[in-house]
Amino acid sequence: MSDQEARVSYGDGDFAVVKPGRFVRCAVSGKPIPLEGLRYWSVQRQEAYAGPAEAAQALGGPR
Repeated sequence: MSDQEARVSYGDGDFAVVKPGRFVRCAVSGKPIPLEGLRYWSVQRQEAYAGPAEAAQALGGPR
């Protein structure tokens, strides 16, 4: 596996790697998220979040 950014398709409760890589970027902060640590994403927006605070910020929840 490369040290490049992966391309991922986000589904309900799971995701599929479309282009191999080690990480994806948080849609809010731009931080790299290792695939093995990816826990938060939006299926509708097809974007990843570094944690619950970033997900809430992106999705309009409490901050």
